Amino acid sequence: MRQNQLEEIEEIVKESSIWESFVDFLGTVLYVNEDKTIKITIGLVLLVLIIYIVTTIVLSIVKRLFSRRLPKDDRAKFQTVFSFARWVVYIVVLLIVFHSVGINVTAIFAASAALLIGVGLALQTLFQDIISGVFILIDQSLHVGDIIEIDGMVGRVDEIKLRTTRAVTIDNKVLVIPNHLYLTNSLYNWTQNGITTRESVEVGVAYGSDVQLVKKLLIQAANAQPETLNHEETIVLFTNFGDSSLNFKVIFTINNSFKAQFPKSNIRFEIDRLFREHNVTIPFPQRDVHIFEKPSKQ
Repeated sequence: MRQNQLEEIEEIVKESSIWESFVDFLGTVLYVNEDKTIKITIGLVLLVLIIYIVTTIVLSIVKRLFSRRLPKDDRAKFQTVFSFARWVVYIVVLLIVFHSVGINVTAIFAASAALLIGVGLALQTLFQDIISGVFILIDQSLHVGDIIEIDGMVGRVDEIKLRTTRAVTIDNKVLVIPNHLYLTNSLYNWTQNGITTRESVEVGVAYGSDVQLVKKLLIQAANAQPETLNHEETIVLFTNFGDSSLNFKVIFTINNSFKAQFPKSNIRFEIDRLFREHNVTIPFPQRDVHIFEKPSKQ
């Protein structure tokens, strides 16, 4: 009986010594500053690692719960915003852990204040891009597949990221647009109201032309194109009396504004053919030059 008790006591002593050794190991100091306000130990590193793993698991569960019920398009946007919010959560949790173990977080910020100011100034545009990207994804002012125009550049949106938006131009060139430009420039979304858009072609004819014939030919030229929709909605406007021409605009509907330049070109070809066929003249600016001869002195 006594032998068993002795063995149990010995095991307890061994376990306590092992535990003390483990505690001493966790308390091993890896770094300490001169003021001793910041002390990094092995235990702190392990604690941060465990907290990181737990936080990652919790965030993954939250991500699945929220993204499961979202449509496919909204799911992609949520993942982009979530990737930004995830790092914010990591930073907050890390600061809380440091504060809980007695590290003076204020001292950390004070020691790196100059560095943080420099980094902040250098990354100012980056943060503008990120915040703008979050706004774009949340208010849904822009979607993949939309045709946009910004600063005279036109492209079809191919991908919306947190910092940039990628669009493909009509020339199959990739247009990378920093997201902060959406806050400082006017953005034209050609397809937000639908894929069909109203386009126009302008032309001038000589004074004295039959304007009703011109109207008929313009409508005929526009409706002759396979890309033109709703032929009854094709209209002609008599826009102005120009310096050397009567100006008209034919307005029509197409279902692919991204490639509007091609039906517009075909309509211009057709207008030229029809005008030649019906003897309608497209004038060009002319100037009369009068030469006065100065009488010679006798």
